[in-house]
Amino acid sequence: MGEIMVAFHASALDGVARNPALPTPLLLRLLAFDGGADGPPRHALQRAGLPEPAIAVILAHPDPGARTDFAMSGRAEPAQRARLVDDSAPEVRAALAYGPEYHERRTTVAPLPDHVCARLLDDPEASVRSALLDSPHLSASFVAALATHHDPAARRRAVTVWKTLTPGGRSALLADPDPGVRQAAATAECRRDARITAALLRDPDSAAEALRRGLLHRADAERWFAERTHLDALAENPSLPTDLVEQLAVDPDEAVRLAVSLRPELDEPQRMSIDFTVDALDRGNVEWVQDGLADPDVLRRAATSAHPLLRRAAAQSPHLPPDLLRLLVCTEDPLVEALLSMHHPDTPEEVLMRVYARLGGTFSAWMAETHPRFPREGLAARFADHPDGDHRRLAVRDPAATPALIERLSHDPTTWTRQAAAGDPRLPLHRLREALHTPELASSAGANPALPAYEMAAVLDRAGLSA
Repeated sequence: MGEIMVAFHASALDGVARNPALPTPLLLRLLAFDGGADGPPRHALQRAGLPEPAIAVILAHPDPGARTDFAMSGRAEPAQRARLVDDSAPEVRAALAYGPEYHERRTTVAPLPDHVCARLLDDPEASVRSALLDSPHLSASFVAALATHHDPAARRRAVTVWKTLTPGGRSALLADPDPGVRQAAATAECRRDARITAALLRDPDSAAEALRRGLLHRADAERWFAERTHLDALAENPSLPTDLVEQLAVDPDEAVRLAVSLRPELDEPQRMSIDFTVDALDRGNVEWVQDGLADPDVLRRAATSAHPLLRRAAAQSPHLPPDLLRLLVCTEDPLVEALLSMHHPDTPEEVLMRVYARLGGTFSAWMAETHPRFPREGLAARFADHPDGDHRRLAVRDPAATPALIERLSHDPTTWTRQAAAGDPRLPLHRLREALHTPELASSAGANPALPAYEMAAVLDRAGLSA
């Protein structure tokens, strides 16, 4: 019976777990709940700023799923999560090792302390060790230190920070006893060693990457050019002789011509003389621009280019100076606007609104709406009676929206609009109580910071959580 009650009230319970006004005693009740097969709500386990008593409850929780959720919290401090390093369950330690899968897109997850990562890398369970090496949240210093680790998989991970390794560390990896490590090291070093590039070209598994990045002997470049094998990779190669670049610029293969058009050494007339086409949804993942997203010179070359992919690549930089930001705003490229709304802290309000209006309901629209500069003032007057429900929902964001309007929107035909209104603290209490017992609104109402503590406690009571 208890499990049925929990399932029935799960939406309201989930909302209460997210409620920023949740009192600590009720939080502790939530966290102590074993929940049958489900455990405490994830939002309770992954709240920001959990007090020490709450963390103590989580660390000692009998459900390993609860400890796993905390191990992967993007809101917990690394030192707090690190307290699970000796957890009895391998799946919890693996979750700790990998770190948060989902976190705020505009924030960086702080890595675990290096000494904790070192312990996880020596864990007796292979799943824990591999989770750590797959983690995107390791510090650069820790990854570099893996160059001398006894595990070949760890040494392969060290190759990913090749430029930061000492000359001796690179040499050791190039001569590593493990063939996988040697191959990875050679692929990293081939950019400046034609002999290593030539060796990689003899292996079909590494030839394409060596052609794309390696330092080429002219004879090798001419041979692969003549054979027309991996020409799109060859067209990107920084060491390709100029005369071959010029021939590839008029190649019959459209992908080859596009690759040539993105080469960094071309001036603007050369670049735009190439016959290339760009897909409307191609984000412009141009490596030399991606590597220089904090480099003013790279950003200026890319942002001022007439090449759409270079402008889109530049739009992914949070470091664009004001003049380049204004320039990109004027390109009338919807994808540039979407990328700016995701990445740049000073994206203008009008751009964010255009992205929202054009892409409502998508991830890009959500990123625009959650941007710190997304407008609030005046939205009620503009959108409360808009024919589209996604736009009516924006009226809830307006500080000037009245309780009467919020209540009206809580009855809106569009579910998202009703949910936004149900979570707004201006919603009159009688309607908030109604929303708490309405299936599609219960979660939003439970998270409403104006919900009285006794109503939150009643949600826990109805869900069968003992006091």
